[in-house]
Amino acid sequence: MRIYKTRSIAADACKNGRICMNGVQLKPSRTFKVGDTFTVRKGPITYTYKVLQLTENRLGAKLVPEYLRDCTTPEQLELLELARLAGNGGRDRGMGRPTKKDRRDIEVFMSDNYLDDIDDWNDEMMD
Repeated sequence: MRIYKTRSIAADACKNGRICMNGVQLKPSRTFKVGDTFTVRKGPITYTYKVLQLTENRLGAKLVPEYLRDCTTPEQLELLELARLAGNGGRDRGMGRPTKKDRRDIEVFMSDNYLDDIDDWNDEMMD
């Protein structure tokens, strides 16, 4: 149902205990019935899905909502957003790895002395 890109990746997820139903880990050969609810753990997020219909064939992406409903809780979706923002790291997409100069600037910015220098500068401006 297009939760994973390939069947082999889905089978590996089952074997590693990332797919559960009612707290029980599922095997790759497990069959589903209409109305079953299962959870899929991908990284820090636990997605919850409910089976609406069954099919024998692979589906197009546009047809998936007719067969599967995403019941993931808002808390899990918030974790997904936080993970996405944290993973960005403040660099624009396509900028590549930081250069040595970028790394040095980051280290200076993250050091305690940098914040002290800003406080000193603010104090001088207030005088």
